[in-house]
Amino acid sequence: MIRLQYQVNLSYEIRDPAGADFVFNIHAARTPQQTVEQERLVLNQPVEAEVATDATTSTRFMRLHANPGPLEVNYTATVAIDHHYADPATLNEVPVRRTPLDVLPYIYPSRYCQSDRLLRLASNTFGHLWQGYSRVLAVQNWVQSHVTFASNTSNFNTSAVDTLIEQVGVCRDFTHLMLALCRALNIPARIATGTDYGADPALGPPDFHAYVEVYLGDRWYIFDASGTGIPMGFLRIGTGRDAADVAFATIFGNVTSMAPYIDVQVLEGPGLEVPHHRQDAISTSAAL
Repeated sequence: MIRLQYQVNLSYEIRDPAGADFVFNIHAARTPQQTVEQERLVLNQPVEAEVATDATTSTRFMRLHANPGPLEVNYTATVAIDHHYADPATLNEVPVRRTPLDVLPYIYPSRYCQSDRLLRLASNTFGHLWQGYSRVLAVQNWVQSHVTFASNTSNFNTSAVDTLIEQVGVCRDFTHLMLALCRALNIPARIATGTDYGADPALGPPDFHAYVEVYLGDRWYIFDASGTGIPMGFLRIGTGRDAADVAFATIFGNVTSMAPYIDVQVLEGPGLEVPHHRQDAISTSAAL
């Protein structure tokens, strides 16, 4: 088990005299494998925040209406994560006819993951490979070898096909391309968001992070499409089909946004591990 101290500070200037509406996805998810032991939300405005949880993904959404002027959103949480580990050689792909019904949505194309446009590429590149964890790992390695990580090289419109053409992007772009290729192989794959624990400081200050979960055997397993972090240290925030489902902030109104401040610290103690790279397949999802 690992225990993390997670903090995010968001700053905005609301310029609309009528104020602005926000939907945030910054709360640590509560799942059977991830326990939110403590959490605290502080707003600088006297406004009411509503929090709702998606019953399928455990994603927690917070909605609020802010008044004109500065808005500061500060959230902290202490989170314990109990990982499941498996031998990659034992993890097989699941035929569509045996895939759980609530997993099926993650085999279809989505807004940013046009898997239907990558069928031939996926078949020609990966169709001959042994099916299972090793084939998914080959997809991840292919994406990392064909796309260069560089900040500020994409925007909210950038899709998997765009990344394939431009061959440059950030973690969300790597993730979308890997998701699309896996789905083109009939392998269910979804996006998860957290923080980029373990990323090289040369890439910039700590940030939100997008990674891949692929359904193999009887549960979802983590793949870090960009290869920039340490998967054991990925705290789950949002889960969905692609980035359209898990934006950390969706804003309705005339608002100026400042860069988020994010910090994650590993807490040490008896029975606790420090996140590190390992060869096992890693999951923070319960068996289905």
